[in-house]
Amino acid sequence: MDAYVERQPVEVLRTPADMRSGGPPEAFHHLESKLPSLKGRRFYGVSRMLPEVMEYFACVEKTADDDPASMELDVGTIPGGLYVRRKIRDWAKVVADGKLGSIFEEMTGYYRVDPARPVVEYYRSMTELHALVPVLGREPVPRP
Repeated sequence: MDAYVERQPVEVLRTPADMRSGGPPEAFHHLESKLPSLKGRRFYGVSRMLPEVMEYFACVEKTADDDPASMELDVGTIPGGLYVRRKIRDWAKVVADGKLGSIFEEMTGYYRVDPARPVVEYYRSMTELHALVPVLGREPVPRP
């Protein structure tokens, strides 16, 4: 079941995924290798379609102790605002089965997507992912 949620901006450390090679798994591996510990960290995947390719960043919420320069990671911000959230249980299986993209496609086809903001994967826990689609309002796309 989808729900509307208002999210605050999140400052993150991030690394881009090479979508022609290792993709998001390789980007997350690189990101995690730069952190002293994964405990208590909040992880995100952020993507948007560019004219010729999908842009994807593996992200972790920045803490006050992080030194992006020494960690060799970029700093960015996940925009706040209104999103539609779908909770996905057993996300590792969904990702392994290649079904995460179709979930986002279904959601972006039903809601009025804000093209200025990226779609977001929020890895809430080892078993729950929140698929977040930025929307312009609370009305779904009209159906004929």
